[in-house]
Amino acid sequence: MPKISADTLWELAAAEVEKGRTEEDGEPAVSERTVFLMGSKTGGKTSILLRCLDRDEPTKPTLALEYTFGRRARGHNTPKDIAHLWELGGGTSLSELVQIPITPLNIRSLSVILVLDLSEPNVLWGTMEKLLQAAQTQVEKAFSQAQQTEKSQAKAKHQTSIHPSARVLPKDYPDRELLSPFAVPLLIIGSKYDIFQEFDSEKRKAVSKTLRFVSHHYAASLIFTSVKMESLMSKTKSYFNHLAFGLDRGKSLSCDYTKPLIIPAGSDSFSQIGSPPTTNVDVGSIHAKNPLDLWKKVYESVFPSESTSEFRELKDPAKDPQYSEPQIDAMRAQKDQELEQYKRNAAKSWKGLELDT
Repeated sequence: MPKISADTLWELAAAEVEKGRTEEDGEPAVSERTVFLMGSKTGGKTSILLRCLDRDEPTKPTLALEYTFGRRARGHNTPKDIAHLWELGGGTSLSELVQIPITPLNIRSLSVILVLDLSEPNVLWGTMEKLLQAAQTQVEKAFSQAQQTEKSQAKAKHQTSIHPSARVLPKDYPDRELLSPFAVPLLIIGSKYDIFQEFDSEKRKAVSKTLRFVSHHYAASLIFTSVKMESLMSKTKSYFNHLAFGLDRGKSLSCDYTKPLIIPAGSDSFSQIGSPPTTNVDVGSIHAKNPLDLWKKVYESVFPSESTSEFRELKDPAKDPQYSEPQIDAMRAQKDQELEQYKRNAAKSWKGLELDT
């Protein structure tokens, strides 16, 4: 079976839009795409992004949500295409900020990159689940709002056709009827492979097999990488440029669990992936709502989920030590004390009123 790209129809539609924007003098219009990066806290998102942009800059912790951009010319003496790049920091603690980079205005040109730290398998599923749910909810909301706007505009122009609400897979896409495609192109990056490759072989297989299933379930591409391994970063950069600038991502394919996985969307299937990786649990005895829930329960039987109290404590970025500002923090502490004193005085006043009554 020929390998089918999940993004084919999406890219053709984007190309048609760009063709319609061609300027009257025949010069090609500048293409603008948006790429949103999210993932594990300290999972290497910034390092990967800087390497993909060929920027030799020191990395620093991402402050909540950060924006940058990249530019690339399609050819000699041609306008440079623009990629708007958003990076969400803090792991899952600031997931509500997805509403800022995912909007009705950019939803037709949006791609999502999820970076998962392979060296921390016990928090991998929780991070992946929460961030994908947050992004998917916002993507669906943005699509709905975009469609309402397009319907109003089409009605005003007496037109009947509008863009589809989300990405549509080709009819011959493997397991097409069994998937829940992410509404926009999705790339899952397993980071810190240099550490992960030292894991026990059965643990590597469990993580790899699970991520293959999740990626195929969402019709996403999957690649393992490390900023310390140049060959892997080169392939990761190709995938990034594919999303950011529409360039060819190459034809590399690796499904061998003993090697870094490189699986373009549409190149895998449930039959090739096989059953969930378990040795101590009878899969038939597990009560699950759906296949994804089954894989989650099997995965967490191998890698029990760790407490997310750290994320709850850092829900307020003002309390995160990496964002400390001594003068501002001192003033904030003073205001907090004044507020607490006000609350105590107010409480005494109310108690007095209750006694009087």
